[in-house]
Amino acid sequence: MSREKRRQVSRFPRSLFALYFLTLLLMSGIHMGLVVLIDEYHWHSIIQVLIPTLYWGLVAAALTLFTRHQIVKTYDRPMKELAKAAQRVAQGDFSVYIPPLHTTNRHDYLDLMFLDFNKMVAELGSLETMRTDFIANVSHEIKTPLAAIQNYAQLLRRPSLTKEEQENYISAILGSTRRLSSLVTNILKLNKLESQQIVPRFQPYDLCGQLSECAMSFEPVWEEKEIDFEADIEDRAMVYGDASLLELVWNNLLSNAFKFTEPGGTVMLRQTSDETHVTVSVSDTGCGISPEAQKHIFDKFYQGDTSHATEGNGLGLALALRVLQLMNATIQVDSAEGHGTTFTVRIPTEQTRKESS
Repeated sequence: MSREKRRQVSRFPRSLFALYFLTLLLMSGIHMGLVVLIDEYHWHSIIQVLIPTLYWGLVAAALTLFTRHQIVKTYDRPMKELAKAAQRVAQGDFSVYIPPLHTTNRHDYLDLMFLDFNKMVAELGSLETMRTDFIANVSHEIKTPLAAIQNYAQLLRRPSLTKEEQENYISAILGSTRRLSSLVTNILKLNKLESQQIVPRFQPYDLCGQLSECAMSFEPVWEEKEIDFEADIEDRAMVYGDASLLELVWNNLLSNAFKFTEPGGTVMLRQTSDETHVTVSVSDTGCGISPEAQKHIFDKFYQGDTSHATEGNGLGLALALRVLQLMNATIQVDSAEGHGTTFTVRIPTEQTRKESS
């Protein structure tokens, strides 16, 4: 039986009303038997009135108690339990769990209501945990550059500073302000993406041209670190997506690749396409990512390599993942410690998107 069909099953089934009907018929039959018996034995008129009255009084009392028992058992008690659980949730207790009243194959609409309630509470608890962690992480990430700015500003007040020291402190302050600005910008972008305030504007465009532009913007970086950059992309590959949002993905993946690749290493950008998907991979010969860190790299504020913590804020991959989800695209990571990392993105072609919609 389907979920929706089970949801419509009444907790006061027709068999219960059939039982009431048959019971009343039986009681009526007994009443007629008493009337015939009283008439046959010519009992006193007071007894003729008293016995049927007492009889129907007992019948009415029994039916009333039975009805009350059924209402309390099938409806009143479960709803009171639900009300108490809802009150605990309203007070911030997300550990509430209401067990279903019946086994899985006998679930009715109240059982399904309890299951939905439990699911809702679990999701609320998860959101509350995420909110708490988010606030804690944001506070920490904002506090760190602010503390650096404050410390270097205090050092600048020293009268005996050399010109070189002043330049170093000013550069450190500017670096911290850029990091703080990037953090706030990424938080706002991620919040808008998750709350769907940013609606992707899908349109066909040449992905290869975009990849080339993004890669060339990092030319000063690979020249400064003497990194060997290799690109193997097609002349043209049309995709259907939001170019401005996907640019965030490529810039983030390339930025991470150059950031975690030591001087003299190699970064590779590859792009291929087939009838259903366009595939883009960004590989590096950096330090790699441990299996445990790979489970969390798309989490907000997570930074697996703390040696580069001052160069980012742990929001880039979370942003990239959210953008790709909006594009119905996928991303996966293949990495081993000490052997580099490869991020692979698969974007459905326009034809595949039309067939799946």
